[in-house]
Amino acid sequence: MKNSGGPKYLQSFISKMKKEGIQPIVIDTFAYYYEKIAAGEKGFIYDRDIRPVNPDEIEDAMDISEYADAGEKALKHVVMIILNGGLGTTMGMTKAKSLIRAKDDKTFLEIILEKAEKLNVKLCLMNSFSTHQDTISALSKIRPSIAPKLFLQHRFPKILRYDLAPADWPSNRRLEWNPPGHGDVYTALLTSGILQQLLDEGIIYAFIANSDNLGATIDKSLLGFFSEKGFPFMMEISERIPIDFKGGHMARYKNGHLILREAAQCPQMERKKCRDISKYRYFNTNNIWVDLRFLKNLFDKHETVKLPMIINPKNLDPRDELSPPVYQIETAMGSAISIIEGATAIKVLRSRFFPVKTCNDLMAVRSDCFLFSDDKNFIVNPAKKQDGRNFNIIIDLDPKYYSKIDMFNKRFASGIPSLVDCESLTIIGDVFFEANVRIKGSVIINNRGGSQAVIKEGTVIEGDINIS
Repeated sequence: MKNSGGPKYLQSFISKMKKEGIQPIVIDTFAYYYEKIAAGEKGFIYDRDIRPVNPDEIEDAMDISEYADAGEKALKHVVMIILNGGLGTTMGMTKAKSLIRAKDDKTFLEIILEKAEKLNVKLCLMNSFSTHQDTISALSKIRPSIAPKLFLQHRFPKILRYDLAPADWPSNRRLEWNPPGHGDVYTALLTSGILQQLLDEGIIYAFIANSDNLGATIDKSLLGFFSEKGFPFMMEISERIPIDFKGGHMARYKNGHLILREAAQCPQMERKKCRDISKYRYFNTNNIWVDLRFLKNLFDKHETVKLPMIINPKNLDPRDELSPPVYQIETAMGSAISIIEGATAIKVLRSRFFPVKTCNDLMAVRSDCFLFSDDKNFIVNPAKKQDGRNFNIIIDLDPKYYSKIDMFNKRFASGIPSLVDCESLTIIGDVFFEANVRIKGSVIINNRGGSQAVIKEGTVIEGDINIS
């Protein structure tokens, strides 16, 4: 990391943030991380400083059903906080990802609202400056019976990699700023006044999850376990399977503290160890439980919450590879587990983790592999075969024809094929699906021709198809 300017630019950053009306606590938090970068820190967590988490060290959610009654009683004291700051840019969207039609012709946002209504719990949405207006507009059309509280994620200025000066981009000043990761949720709760509002309303516990994870909901046994045990912080973790090898993982410092190591915090030379799912067996589902009284006391005592730093190298304009290289300072909300005394983790079924990051994921979610239970929970179809605790279907759609949401929707305009008996599906080339197609087993559809292939209505596919 080159440092030819460093600390001399700190005041420039502070002045820039003050000019934008950014609150002092956010400026102080940015300054804390910026000084680390200027000192040459990279935010890495080295293998020599940690050890794997063993199965016998972690409580299993399968064994806590006796806490369901306690969870029922605690529902009146809980809020569901949904991280709603993401744009669906990787899927070709320019609006909030939560406005994608996810399942049964309902958007993620509509499904989230229904969950809160069914549980009769308070709901908060943390929007980013990119999703706030989209969300307000959508809510005005939906008119939910439980109106969510809205608060905004903060912004950090981007840092030029060359000399660590503030990024300057006159053609689009918005590109000079980046969201500081979902670790900002704690500070944003405080500065928005939402934290104090919730406490004044008798809300003690928060369940925090991503908007694109339909598997995330308030489970009464988990809530009861969390509240009865008096934990300040609890992270839901699950077993890694081969498709998780690139992601982060759970570990312990040598002093016993649990730690979340994100992929960006793993040094390049240790990437192979980081990806070893037989060694580091658990990942963070990003379903988090927090005692809001503890969080308020933490701010009262320390003023800021200093989470482990993630340095994200990017181009200033993500769509322009010739734009200046910058650093984005980010943090992960799950990393609070390493700084909170008494924080814990609990092992949950993978059915609580179904994020939609790509159109491949969206196809699985929209398919008959999943359904909603009577209590609005998103579950694996009981008819779907599962491998022990883990559910997985491998879908690999040709990015040339399916990576963007409009392209994807056109090719499945008559509905997603039945995948309840499918183990894996690979599509190469341009293929359109008519209604009521069924796919069984492991299937590769390869269209090597120059025009779009059509899978006719009612077709049952049980083996590979090659089209020339």
